[in-house]
This record gives sequence, C-alpha cells and structure tokens, in this order.
Amino acid sequence: MLAYNSDLFVRIEEVEGDRAPVPKPLSSGFSPERAYHVLGVYNPSETSDAYFILCNDREELWFICQRHLRFAGLHSSAAAWMPLEVAQAQAATPGLPQPA
Repeated sequence: MLAYNSDLFVRIEEVEGDRAPVPKPLSSGFSPERAYHVLGVYNPSETSDAYFILCNDREELWFICQRHLRFAGLHSSAAAWMPLEVAQAQAATPGLPQPA
C-alpha cells in the first residue's frame, strides 16, 4: 500500500535523456509554471517507480512518474492546480526546503 498526503501539490521538473520516463508531462498538457494537486498514487509491482495521478491544464487525468515531479507544498485546496508562485508563497511547511 502506498499512502500520500491529500494536500500534496507538486511541480513539474521534467527528466531529460534516453531513459527518461514517459509520458513527458511538458508535452502532455502540463506547465512548469503551475503546481498540481496529487489526486492519487499508483505503484505497479513491476517497477520501482511511483506514478502520481494529476489533472493537466486540459482537464485530462494522467499518470506521471515521480521522477518528473518535485514538492511544491501542502495546501488545503480542492483546486486541481494553482500558479506555482502562489503555491510557493503559501507554502510554509517547517523543516522542508522551498523550491527555488
């Protein structure tokens, strides 16, 4: 079983290279200027990767590999996404580094 915090928001930092996981989120309707609400997490038994369920800017649901994602904050919000600058301004999680 894989658990996560339902207030978790992530930002996209796409991995490059031949071994980068697919789909590539920046080619699939996601933006580096937004923080995305994690709607669920899936970890298939055949891989060590976890896939986060996110809603993109076109309101499509995608399974995105955790290697493309970075912590953007914990926010009590029903929004599917928010501007990254808003997420960073609101993120006041003690003990965790804030995105640069």
